[in-house]
Amino acid sequence: MSLRRLKAVLIDLSGTLHIEDAAVPGAQEALARLRKAPVAIKFVTNTTKECKRSLFERLHGLNFDLQEQEMFTSLSLDTSDPNAVVIGLAPEHFNYQTLNTAFRLILDGAPLIAIHKARYYKKKDGLALGPGPFVTGLEYATDTRATVVGKPEKDFFLEALRDLDCSPEEAVMIGDDARDDVGGAQSAGMLGILVKTGKYRAGDESKINPPPHLTCDSFPDGVNYILEHLLGS
Repeated sequence: MSLRRLKAVLIDLSGTLHIEDAAVPGAQEALARLRKAPVAIKFVTNTTKECKRSLFERLHGLNFDLQEQEMFTSLSLDTSDPNAVVIGLAPEHFNYQTLNTAFRLILDGAPLIAIHKARYYKKKDGLALGPGPFVTGLEYATDTRATVVGKPEKDFFLEALRDLDCSPEEAVMIGDDARDDVGGAQSAGMLGILVKTGKYRAGDESKINPPPHLTCDSFPDGVNYILEHLLGS
């Protein structure tokens, strides 16, 4: 996979720039350095546990320089009269009663839509189950397959690049999830940089083929690589 000319950098949020209410050390300064480069920046996330505005305010409170319109995240949905089962990360609702309601809706013909199928994510006190296991459980029980709309789906990355006037071959993705961030981006034609913060576990880089273009310790190291090797003269 080769880079035509770097025009855009897509950046994951949770696990890459921050973990809950704590920033990854040096991430704010690294983002400021990247903003001085001649590239477009977009923040892409599968986060569904909080709305886009709440997530923006969290990051703004951690002194990250970003605009709300630079964030590309999951859709807001009206749940008053459901005609589909849509699953994101909602830990307080992953109980038998709610899942059984979803199970019955799917049996009655409602499509199953997964915002993403992440296996787990990083919290301050350790790894925690993502929505993937619950989506897979409903797939198994109903003998159906979910439509996935977030990372690692190719359309997610292409849509994120659409208004940047940028092709996948002109973009790089930085994230902590080997499969969803890096594998998904590379399948869409981008370069992928895997960081060893957040949900990363030793050996994750070997779980995708091709492997990440680069595996580095943290977001600041990824920015340094971009500035020195992908934008250097």
